[in-house]
This record gives sequence, C-alpha cells and structure tokens, in this order.
Amino acid sequence: MNRRALSLSPIAGLLAALVLTACGSGGGNTSEAVAPSKAELEKPATGTLRVFAYEDSIVPALIKPFEEENPGLTVKTASFGSDAEAAAKLVGGFQADVVQICMDEAPPLLEQNLIRPIDTAGVKEWDNLIFHDSEAVRHDGKVFMAPLSAGFHGLIVNTEKVPEGVDSFGDLYDPKFKGKVALEGDYPLPPVATTALAIGIKDPMNMTPAQIERVGKYMNEHRDQFRTLTQTESDTVNLFRTGEVVLADGDSNSTAKVLREAGVPAKSVVPKEGGLSWVCGYGLSAKEANTDAAYRFINYSASPKAQAILGERGYTVANPKAMPLVPAADKETADPAVLKHAIPETHPPHYDMWTRVLQEFQAGG
Repeated sequence: MNRRALSLSPIAGLLAALVLTACGSGGGNTSEAVAPSKAELEKPATGTLRVFAYEDSIVPALIKPFEEENPGLTVKTASFGSDAEAAAKLVGGFQADVVQICMDEAPPLLEQNLIRPIDTAGVKEWDNLIFHDSEAVRHDGKVFMAPLSAGFHGLIVNTEKVPEGVDSFGDLYDPKFKGKVALEGDYPLPPVATTALAIGIKDPMNMTPAQIERVGKYMNEHRDQFRTLTQTESDTVNLFRTGEVVLADGDSNSTAKVLREAGVPAKSVVPKEGGLSWVCGYGLSAKEANTDAAYRFINYSASPKAQAILGERGYTVANPKAMPLVPAADKETADPAVLKHAIPETHPPHYDMWTRVLQEFQAGG
C-alpha cells in the first residue's frame, strides 16, 4: 500500500503550488478549534460531516464503522491526488470539514490559511500517536494535524539473489548491483533524501544548497547504476517478479509483503541510516462547519479499532494500541516499532533545487 500511487507528478505538483500562490488565501477561521468536552465526545455526532482525503482513506472499510457509530450523521466524502490539488479546490470554494494532510505536502494548505489548528486535548489517543511530538505536525507553534497513517521507506531485497543481504542506503549505489537496482522517483523527495543518507548526510530534510548540489552530482555520476526509476509500488513489484532488479528502495514493509505473496523471496530492511517515513493525518478546514463531528472523526481515526483497519490494509499504524487487533498476517507491515528508526518526510527548504536535481537525473544530466 502506497499513498504515493495517487500523488501528482513532480512537475504537476509544482505547477499546482504556483497556481495556488497566485490565487491567495481561501479565507475562513484560522483560530484554534475548541474541542468538545470529554462527555460530548462520547455522544454520537449529528448533522453533516464533509471529509476530503486521498481516495484510499475514504473507502467503505474505513468510513462505514464511523457511520454506524453515528447514525444521525451524514458523512460526505471527496478525494484528491495531492494536498496541492486539495488546496486549489478549497481556494476555489470547495467545502470540507476534515482534510487529510501529509507532512511533506502541507505548505499549500498552511500558507494560504486553509487549515484550522486543532486542540490536542480533544484527541483522546494523542499521546499514543507516533510522531505526535514532532515539530512537523505544528505550524507557527500550533498543531495543524493528527498523524494517523504512515509508511516506512527502507530497502527491499531479493534474499535468494542477494543472500549476503544489505544494510544501508549506500547499497543502492554498490557497483556489484549495477543495472539491477530500482530507485523510487515519482517525485523528488525519496530519491534525493535516500541518496543524501547514502552519502552520509544525516539530516536530509534540512539540507543546505551545497548539500543538495552534492547529492545531485552524486546521482548524475551514478545514473547507470539504476535499471529505472519507479513510480508506483506496482512498478517495483513487477521489476522484482521479472528478475530485472534484486534491490530497491520504497515503502518496504508493504512491498516486501506483496512480493512474498507473489512468490518472490523478498525482505524489508531497515537501513543503518534509519530510513524515512511519509506521515499523513487529518486536520480541520478553516471553513469547517461541524466542529463536534470533525473531532469525533479524528478520534475515531486515531482509535485502535480504526487503526487496526489501516493495518489490515497494508499501512503502518500510528497508534501502537491497535496492534493486538491487527490480524497475525498483517502484524509485520503494521508494526509501528519500525517508525522509531525513521526520519519523517517533511517539505524541505530549497525544494525547487530538489525538483531540479530529479529533473536533471531523469533527463540524463
């Protein structure tokens, strides 16, 4: 499972962000949304709740249990392919109460004041959520999202073809694997960040221009190392199944599981550098009109019950309390313990340089 399969291309995302800058603010209430009392949170919600999210986050398996808990509430859902697209629609007048936000895609929503800060006292499982204490869930000192789903970005290796194993992002660039490696490259962050870690840069989310240039030069010098850049998890799976690659980076727990189910002896590896993790969750639209229902939805999404459903669907859960409810077959991919080693993916400074590095790599220098 990979929410990146639904994202815009790097150039499309960049153009969307530029359009958004020209559009200006979408207006609305940007003060912190006061949470209902604990007693109120226990009552079923009523009225209408509009949820705006990635398509895979609003499937019946996830939404129906919440509707059953709140029979007097009408839940309306709509999907987008990136937070840049979501911001464009909200600026254009689309109405939503709850918006799914991913840490690395948040700027178009935040910079146009489209998101209302949340009161963490109203999120019952807040202290249990992985990454709840990260600065990446805060903007101007206020929490703008509850981190509710994640995916560990590590290494995937064919254990039959590489019996000696791998343990570092640096192995992606090992000459002995030349032509048998795939690098995730559907947008700039994964290939640039993993390469940074491979060459010893410990904080890839906060690189200086000089460090970004160094990464770009290294990628270009080793372009022939890679069989291809993958765009989706399906790309990676097909390359392993045909034997074209024996090593890749990506949403490793999920992809390795899919490969094993397809008969490929694959293993997910936590690199010694620690790995990366995309992190998504829910926040409130600045124009939300049902605060009580919105908090109840965030609480449901953070609950062990809902988190276990995410675990069954291939995600790494954000609430460890869900693990006893996750089926045995899904526990390995769902286990949030792997995220303790991960650097959360955020929108980095000098992102235009990241985009240029990937474009030059794709174009051949």
